[in-house]
Amino acid sequence: MKKSSTCWCVFDLPAKRIELQQLEKQAENPDLWSDPERAQRVMKNLSDLRQEDQEWAALVQRIQDGIELAQMEDESLRLELEAEIDALENEIARREFIAMLSGPHDRGDALLAIHAGAGGTDSQDWAEMLERMYLRWAESRKFQTEILDLTEGEEAGIKSITIAVNGLYAYGYLRPEKGVHRLVRLSPFDAAHRRHTSFALVEVLPQVENDTEITINTDDLQIDVYRSSSAGGQNVQKNATAIRITHLPTGVVVTCQNERSQTQNRENAMRVLRARLLVLKQQEQAESMAELRGEYTKAEWGSQIRSYVLHPYQMVKDHRTNFETGNTQAVLDGAIDNFIEAYLRSNLGE
Repeated sequence: MKKSSTCWCVFDLPAKRIELQQLEKQAENPDLWSDPERAQRVMKNLSDLRQEDQEWAALVQRIQDGIELAQMEDESLRLELEAEIDALENEIARREFIAMLSGPHDRGDALLAIHAGAGGTDSQDWAEMLERMYLRWAESRKFQTEILDLTEGEEAGIKSITIAVNGLYAYGYLRPEKGVHRLVRLSPFDAAHRRHTSFALVEVLPQVENDTEITINTDDLQIDVYRSSSAGGQNVQKNATAIRITHLPTGVVVTCQNERSQTQNRENAMRVLRARLLVLKQQEQAESMAELRGEYTKAEWGSQIRSYVLHPYQMVKDHRTNFETGNTQAVLDGAIDNFIEAYLRSNLGE
């Protein structure tokens, strides 16, 4: 019971129930649907929070039932009780993991961007391998994914991709994946089959639901429209539907060309821009605090968070936590939960 009470404290059930009541009041407001996008966000948050509350209430009831079963001291119920204790311990462990996702945007959707680094075709192929890994991971968690922007490589792989990952705690789970990922292997693109090292940068951004977090002045935007292109630079559409938005005060540039509709590409580009500006704001605040504490060091491309070695031996190692595994194929097939959990546990309380 000590273990479960810790979860209760971290999850803060009373605060969640207050939030649930507030959302229910918003849902009852007949004016809510005058803004369909906001209404959908409110209803989604309400549904997610109700589900969480019901699951925690069910867990509390199971624990109470288990205590009553144990107090009966009936030997014939011993095996049933032991099985229930094992099941409860597994469920509490799962809940403890979820309780670590307590950041301000952890419960929400995420934007995942992958950029090939130096290394030409090998790095572009590595970026596509990472795309496959994350899409398989998202599928295993039943998260919905949508490719918002994709630039293919000239010979193979991709130069960059932006993916919307939608699902409860999508951002919280993906947040530890942000950083440079390094691959060491025998290059399939080298005629001599020599060993190559490739790099790719993974960005994880929260999808901003509350417009009050980030205010964008339309006068600060430069919007360019152009025709979508495929690998090699060929135009794949007759009409100009691709969008490039430049936020002039910060120099942040986002592109979106995956949809056939210019309007849809513009909306998706604005989603990405809001997310990037939020992260930029958070980084500036964190750097300011770190400088005050004398701890600030700028993150550079060379400081990879994880290495994937396929030759001369098989190993995936996270350099922040030292967690590693020799089952490289499983990781590349999307089995990254152990790396995520190790990182979250190592940063618990920060």
